[in-house]
Amino acid sequence: MSKLTIRTIPFLLLLLLTNVKQASAQTGSVYFGVGSAIDSAPTSSATATTPACPSQQIFDGVTDQCEAAPTMGGAFGVFGADFMIKPHLGINGEYSFRFAQASYLSDAFINVRPAFYDFNVIYQPTSGNSRIVPVVEGGIGGAKLSFYETQQSCLTSGTCINQSEFLTTSNHFQVHGAVGVKLYVKGSIFIKPQVDIHWVDNLNQQYGRNSVPEFTIAVGYTFGRQ
Repeated sequence: MSKLTIRTIPFLLLLLLTNVKQASAQTGSVYFGVGSAIDSAPTSSATATTPACPSQQIFDGVTDQCEAAPTMGGAFGVFGADFMIKPHLGINGEYSFRFAQASYLSDAFINVRPAFYDFNVIYQPTSGNSRIVPVVEGGIGGAKLSFYETQQSCLTSGTCINQSEFLTTSNHFQVHGAVGVKLYVKGSIFIKPQVDIHWVDNLNQQYGRNSVPEFTIAVGYTFGRQ
């Protein structure tokens, strides 16, 4: 997927959501939550210019040595919105991101901060006015890995300050699927546990797998619910 396509998708989704909201009185929801996305440690294989590394070690091009490979995990935030075009069919957009940077190449003082965004068709098999509303999602999007170089500077007083400088990003196309459930606890307020699967093209260049499971629980509000 080209950069132009990736930049165009959010605009088209926003335009579509605006038209849907203006054209009908269907329900829409917004939500925010926390969770974690998980991926295993990669192992660098031999190339024409680099040696193979032991299991779960990655070749560090800065130090020219093999070192312990990173895994994905930690605390992620997620926020999203959905609009039901028909009683059981709607559209949805979500963004999830790691709250803090994680160590990626510790010997080279390189950190990473992963994020995922996706645009989906959603299906609700039951009435949106039920207390328990299952949700199935499927769509496309992208994954973004932002890399930072960290440095520590110490004052004469002995106080040390950690600083980070942005280096580069690695962008990947992804196919997304999810299963969740909206549990309405009071009126239009709901709790939404959800399990996502991100299949990210060429993510195994940075982590162990292209498939990344994510587990989240969010709190949200539905507008127009009767």
